[in-house]
Amino acid sequence: MTRKGKGKSNCWEAMHCGREPGGSKVRELGVCPAATDTSCDGLNGGSNGGRICWAVSGSLCGGERQGTYAEKLPGCFVCRFFERVKTEQVWQTFVLLKPGQKFVLLRPGQKYEPGA
Repeated sequence: MTRKGKGKSNCWEAMHCGREPGGSKVRELGVCPAATDTSCDGLNGGSNGGRICWAVSGSLCGGERQGTYAEKLPGCFVCRFFERVKTEQVWQTFVLLKPGQKFVLLRPGQKYEPGA
């Protein structure tokens, strides 16, 4: 998959997770939803969810699939790729959430309950 922004890497390129279509870990872990989520295409200059992976449920972090974006977001705030995108986009053009998402910050161990 090509990237939308010149010189801007998608998460699978920067983090070398191997979960992009045709990637080395697809057989073991499946294709990452960030690599196929077309609702995010172009956000932060990425292909599909490649530069907004923190807002895509089920992406990989630390070798494990993550939960909903609300459950994983606190960990994403300290991720080096998240920081890189934030810096490259500058705050005026940085997109934190996918269209239609609401910001919900959970305490450690708290589960996301839609509508609660």
